[in-house]
Amino acid sequence: MTDRIGNCRIVGEIGSGGMAVVYKAIQEPLGRPVAIKALKPSIAVDSQFAKRFEREANFMAALQHENILHVYDFIKDGETMYIVMEYVQGIDLYDLLERTPRLPVEVAAIIALQVARALDYAHFRGIIHRDIKPANIMISSHGEVKLMDFGIARDDTLSDLTETGTGLGTPSYMSPEQILGDKLDFRSDIFSLGIVLYQMVTGRKPFIEDEARTVMQKIRLDRYTAPRRINTAVPRMLDRILSRTMEKLPANRYPTTQALIDDLMEFLSPRVPINYNARLVMYLRDVDVVSGEKADEILALGASRLSRTGSSVDRGLLRSVGLVEAGVFLLVLGAGGLIQHAAGRFDEDSEANAPQAAPLSPQLAGYLKVVADPWAEVYVDGQLVVTTPSATPIALPPGRHYVKFRNPYYSEVDREVRVRTGVTETLDVEMVPRPSLHLPQATSAPAAPATAPAPAGEEAL
Repeated sequence: MTDRIGNCRIVGEIGSGGMAVVYKAIQEPLGRPVAIKALKPSIAVDSQFAKRFEREANFMAALQHENILHVYDFIKDGETMYIVMEYVQGIDLYDLLERTPRLPVEVAAIIALQVARALDYAHFRGIIHRDIKPANIMISSHGEVKLMDFGIARDDTLSDLTETGTGLGTPSYMSPEQILGDKLDFRSDIFSLGIVLYQMVTGRKPFIEDEARTVMQKIRLDRYTAPRRINTAVPRMLDRILSRTMEKLPANRYPTTQALIDDLMEFLSPRVPINYNARLVMYLRDVDVVSGEKADEILALGASRLSRTGSSVDRGLLRSVGLVEAGVFLLVLGAGGLIQHAAGRFDEDSEANAPQAAPLSPQLAGYLKVVADPWAEVYVDGQLVVTTPSATPIALPPGRHYVKFRNPYYSEVDREVRVRTGVTETLDVEMVPRPSLHLPQATSAPAAPATAPAPAGEEAL
């Protein structure tokens, strides 16, 4: 391995594929971390692979968008080529789905929304990605979503690097017309994004090879299993979005990528009244991709920056993050994770008498897991203990407990649960919108008291 490439000092190897090796490096004298994608020496510089490699650099350098991995430089050195690009500390969606095969619906929709924005930007410039799949979607530790790997992308103004009738891409994520080798347009990327979104919310791909048919035959001929049959938590609106993205005929899909963005925004606005990047950081914290300390630092810094702008969306972020300035902390104790709200905001009916939670021995505790669609503040025996979504069970003393689910835009839900030592009970509720209440758009999320609690919880290849 070489020590330097251009003005970059190599730190180490990140990963390797069939065509290229990716290194982490420091670009001098700027001192910024970068990723360098190097064409393998075994690949001839006059081959189709090398031409595709150079085209990838040209495409990505021309696409300056917050949801597309940035390219800083392209270097030809003797018998090899290098792409110097943005280094993203985080995890790709493929690895995230290996950790947690099924994502919360709002987290999946946020990721799909950011990818759709990147595609809309590329589509407007006549560029079709043609290889949308989890491995090409990065999620940074700051909650940014980055689309990468334009190696087989096509520009309408340029000749294609594949022959007629030849399909390039990843079979499980191809559109029917891509499998057939037909001429593609932006609607092929929409189909592939629909497959990715389906996988995020159900934990499985919609088309899976079996003894009767290959995956390509199923994509062309078969109907997928409705996502709500696999995951009942998938709202009907998201089901309809998925159905339209994965229509067999391109003419029946979304007429523009922006139309898909509009529907995803409409779906998310009543469910995620905070900054979308912050919501992804919280989820990465929940699944241990980002440490709690690092996530709190990112969220606190973001909230502090946003608070200085004074916008309503920023106050919504402060409301849900509630870090530093709000003086609210979540304490996770023991294997079951006792969650105690240290700031002490209680139900109005029992504020005076509600006891402070005390640490429980894991041997003496029972556990409660709560799920609410779209989200809710959860009070147990009058004390606010968590805001969903949260993957961490609540440790409680054995016995009967009273649980209240609150969301300012939905009717309250009350439940009674009996907790037993060493047993995890689950409460799963669907919040019902209040009568005659118009759910707010994300740009008008309400401000909240400074003591509002934080809900529990975007590298380059």
